[in-house]
Amino acid sequence: MSDQIRQLEPSVPWNLFADLNAIPRASKKEERIAQWVRDFGRKHGLETLSDDFGNIIIKKPASPGREKRSVTILQGHLDMVHSKNADVTFDFDKQGIDMYLDGDWVRARGTTLGADNGLGVASILAVLASKDIAHPPLEALFTLDEEQGLSGAKLLGRGLLKGKVLLNLDTEEDHVLTIGCAGGIDTLIDWTYKEEVAPENLVPFQLKVSSLRGGHSGMDINQGRGNANKILARVLMALAPAGLRLSSFDGGNLRNEIPREAKAVVLVKNEKRFEKLLQATFKEIAVEYQTTEPNLKIAATETAKPAKVMRKSDQAKFLHAIRSVQNGVYRMSPEIPGLVEASTNLAKITLGDGKLTIGSLQRSSVESSKADVAAAFRAPFDLIGAKVQTGSEYPGWKPNPSSKIVQKMAELYKKKFGHAPVIEACHAGLECGIIGEAYKGLDMVSFGPLIQGAHSPDERASVSSFKKFWGYYLEVLGAI
Repeated sequence: MSDQIRQLEPSVPWNLFADLNAIPRASKKEERIAQWVRDFGRKHGLETLSDDFGNIIIKKPASPGREKRSVTILQGHLDMVHSKNADVTFDFDKQGIDMYLDGDWVRARGTTLGADNGLGVASILAVLASKDIAHPPLEALFTLDEEQGLSGAKLLGRGLLKGKVLLNLDTEEDHVLTIGCAGGIDTLIDWTYKEEVAPENLVPFQLKVSSLRGGHSGMDINQGRGNANKILARVLMALAPAGLRLSSFDGGNLRNEIPREAKAVVLVKNEKRFEKLLQATFKEIAVEYQTTEPNLKIAATETAKPAKVMRKSDQAKFLHAIRSVQNGVYRMSPEIPGLVEASTNLAKITLGDGKLTIGSLQRSSVESSKADVAAAFRAPFDLIGAKVQTGSEYPGWKPNPSSKIVQKMAELYKKKFGHAPVIEACHAGLECGIIGEAYKGLDMVSFGPLIQGAHSPDERASVSSFKKFWGYYLEVLGAI
């Protein structure tokens, strides 16, 4: 890990971020990072609690003179998305994130950075450890398993928090105060299909779609980026006249990450026609995505011959289902300009040995719309007789424009920076709505430094933006 990061200012939160990134912390595997945070709280002589799920609460008394101010909850999640480029060798269970400085950006070498939500967590820990930062009575809430279904927030213990104000540090633009977010639901597909012995005299190839931008399936879903699974299915259908037979398909990673790569093993009867069709299809798709996906690659390489392929009729069912399934923006909000109301992400496809599994995530700020987009996503798979299940559902966070903490923070922002912040709802899933269900009456807002490319190996955090955020964050704590 680069010592450059530990030299950045403000030094305390950056060093804590480096400490966090030295510990593997995938969703559902947070045992080591949770223990580290509990030890941190006790080392600083602070009351440290855990609920039955493992969420951590560390309480810190107010700084002198602020004892009667509103108890304030500082909230972040301990897990991070573990994703890497296909050509990178990295063991997320054993290795810490390899960070480096690139101008104004902190990046990771070929993997996600973990600034989502590591920088927010580090900012909370820095205040807990401080001796000279002015703040009200604090309850620091560190949740688990946010990225894989917001389980920590959904299973948060009742009666543990006394705060009336909640500051969530999981927004990724430093000029934005977030006051609402979308809810979500997973749709999971299982299908069994027939295989047959691979025909003789066919040439085996591995087809691969790669070098897409990927990104956050909520915040980036309206950017027009390519979905590797959808593109590969399109390519496979275009190559059908070459006598293509499909053996396997593997694309995407996590349900909240736009798929960057996908590959398939195929057999083709007419090699020359295959190559000609592939070139033509690539040119066609590259033109369509020349603005949003300038690095798109579609390549075919000869590979070992597979023993089996899909039955022709099942191959047709699969490809037609993937081509027709809803993906991307489903509906824009008619009330809030520029806000995605509902969307869906065809996130992960694994096909081989007679079995198909698909993972996806649908989001919406309107509950009925969320149900509608989930129904639209499942429809093609119902038609082919697949088993369709839904789960990990969570509610959205309804905006409260008259929030006192939002008004106070907006005033502070304008005074400090000379212009008003953007106050908006977002299409990502934040824990505020769920926590607000468990603790009624909370006055909540989410804010944070500039982070780009979250949920992808392109994730990066701005050094100058974090410095801006840090100064504002301390002023907010002092003013509550």
